[in-house]
Amino acid sequence: MKTVMSDIQKKVQKAIDELVDSGAERGMQVAVYRRGELAVDAVAGIADPATGRPVESDTPFYNFSIVKGAAATLAHMFVERGAFGYDTPLVDLWPEFGAHGKQKVTVRHVLSHTAGVPGIPLTTTPEDLCDWDKTCAAIADSELWWEPGTKIGYHAYTFGYLVGEVIRRATGKPISQVLLEEVSGPLSVGDELYFGMPGSEQPRLAVLEDAEVADGGVMAAMPPDLPMFKAGPLTVFPTAKLGNRADILAADIPAGGKTSARAIARMYAALLGEVDGVRLISPARLREATAVAMSGTDAIFGMPTKWGLGYAIGGLGSGSDGSTSVFGVGGAGGSFACGDTASGIAFAVTKNRLTSDFNAATQLSRLVTEALRER
Repeated sequence: MKTVMSDIQKKVQKAIDELVDSGAERGMQVAVYRRGELAVDAVAGIADPATGRPVESDTPFYNFSIVKGAAATLAHMFVERGAFGYDTPLVDLWPEFGAHGKQKVTVRHVLSHTAGVPGIPLTTTPEDLCDWDKTCAAIADSELWWEPGTKIGYHAYTFGYLVGEVIRRATGKPISQVLLEEVSGPLSVGDELYFGMPGSEQPRLAVLEDAEVADGGVMAAMPPDLPMFKAGPLTVFPTAKLGNRADILAADIPAGGKTSARAIARMYAALLGEVDGVRLISPARLREATAVAMSGTDAIFGMPTKWGLGYAIGGLGSGSDGSTSVFGVGGAGGSFACGDTASGIAFAVTKNRLTSDFNAATQLSRLVTEALRER
């Protein structure tokens, strides 16, 4: 990876140094690719407060859902090769999934979060999440929350298992192996981008911590009848305690993953165009994947939402001006990764203090957008 030193690098470095020095953040990475070239590779702060180990450019972070983007990317690659189609019913590959009237759910429904299968059993334990076959069997045996394609609602955990099992049935391989063979290996980030991360590699991870919140924080302010609370038990909600567990880190739970900022930004850059000779999908496939597939009020979380096929559409904050050229996925705790088809920019921020907002990522995204607009 090239060493980058430029005005934009200096601006981003100053911003994240200030975030860490102020106590708002513990450790951070920001990476930006522009038209296939690394434009920013900035790090600040501490990966492990217990030892003082600093954040490096190759430090992986378990930033939960930002790696959903990698699961979606794999799906698009296999659609392009004809392994399955967007409109292939899941039962064609996974017959057991058709239980309780789910025969009409397609790959397109899964990618656009309209499948109507957003929940895992409320009896699910962290150990269950680590048991691929058990969790997939539970999802296959679940009932529809709505007719597929009629509503949109974030499939927080089920998205990863649904995409991963479709890929496993099509290839005969677990999704972590497919990720290495098809994406992280060819992009030379096999030691920075993971679903399941071997225990021998876990000491390199940034250690997560929960930000201090007043009065119970965001969760306490949410109405108790919000469907989110029926989509999974509180014991598997994304927290530092869950995200630092060795078994959770080692397991394939492709609703999230472990990555450095530069690894996931490199993936988005290779969706937008070529990166060192690697392009993951064709321009036509990218246009289809990033077109708005469904928008409306999220049936699980209650906020306005807009999805393409596997990527949320629109940038961070009010400054995103309703852009439909930005596609990506944010992670619980405030991390974010995306690409922009209009500017050719791929952007990622990872951090180990789990906040209840995206303020830092929004600030950094705006800084990058404005700085590169001036060039």
